[in-house]
Amino acid sequence: MFWKKMAAGTDYPHPLSMLDGSLRKENVIVTRDEKSSTFENLKQPSVGKPPRHLAAIRYCVSTAQLAPAPEVELDIEIVNSKSPSNGNSAFVPVFRSGSCAEIGSKPFMEDEHVRIDNILDHLGATENFTSPGAFYGVFDGHGGTDAASFVRENILRFIVEDPDFPFCTKKAIKSAFLNADLAFADTGSLDSSSGTTVLTALISGRTMLIANAGDCRAVLGRRGRAVELSKDHKPNCASERIRIEKLGGVVYDGYLNGQLSVARALGDWHMKGSKGSLCPLSAEPELEETILSEEDEFLILGCDGLWDVMSSQCAVTIARKELMIHNDPERCSRELVREALKRNTCDNLTVVVVCFSPDPPPLLEIPKLKFKRSISTEGLNLLQEELDGKS
Repeated sequence: MFWKKMAAGTDYPHPLSMLDGSLRKENVIVTRDEKSSTFENLKQPSVGKPPRHLAAIRYCVSTAQLAPAPEVELDIEIVNSKSPSNGNSAFVPVFRSGSCAEIGSKPFMEDEHVRIDNILDHLGATENFTSPGAFYGVFDGHGGTDAASFVRENILRFIVEDPDFPFCTKKAIKSAFLNADLAFADTGSLDSSSGTTVLTALISGRTMLIANAGDCRAVLGRRGRAVELSKDHKPNCASERIRIEKLGGVVYDGYLNGQLSVARALGDWHMKGSKGSLCPLSAEPELEETILSEEDEFLILGCDGLWDVMSSQCAVTIARKELMIHNDPERCSRELVREALKRNTCDNLTVVVVCFSPDPPPLLEIPKLKFKRSISTEGLNLLQEELDGKS
């Protein structure tokens, strides 16, 4: 059995000490060589799991074009005082991203991620993608690295080559996830029993489509408030449990069929049986569409190693304060990883932060109150979130 949650290793120095070390630029690869991105070349033998002596930081890099940041005190109070735009503005997003990946306390690093800030440059001349856009993804592997590596290299190609793209992008993305899952099973040279969760963000102009299969999470920072754009597919989630049991599966101690801690994933063909058969472990993603406005400041994509120890609102609060100080999404992602390690996360960590403006988040106006406020910014945003949900 391939368990997604593996026992923590015991022969590693504290990860925080490694965060302050030198970065390995040779491992900073958003996409591999164009010639190796074809389907045939992906059938080469896998290099397998990283050795135990692999450096803790896999990659930590930014594409930020920094604008001057204002002088801001770290303990500044941030309050959301405006409602989201109605979408009629002339806002044009500018994509800047940074990422950080860390092995944590696990014996192997099985996460992968991709960042493409200019999808037109990446794809070259194509009639299927005419608007300025970007593509990002986080892939949390388990049972080996083969599935996560395969999906990272191929998922965008499966999307843009789908016959429904770009006229019905949602359908194209769903088909791409399923086709990538089937293609991985057919590679032959890769370990089809390995698996991966998949979280992607495809942005065209102001339209952002989040697709998720698994327990990674996408969170939008909207003027200091956290807006969750994906749902964690855990087996004991009510809707997932119902779907699993209808298809003959069981949830035992939070694990699907007693083996896997996620309800949706690509790969894991030792659990899926023959192609075309109904299976409790689904590769079909759930999608969420968002029209970006000037209220939307940044996006956080993170594997469950982050969300196991941090709420969505906490991550947005930390990220916004960091961006107000230095306006660097790479440093921001690194700080989120550092904070998760301080909170003793037991998993690999991968965080991607995407900014939608060249400027840092603005200092928001604090509403005048007739009584002394004794609640934190995070508490105020959580309270507003609850009130919005009951309205």
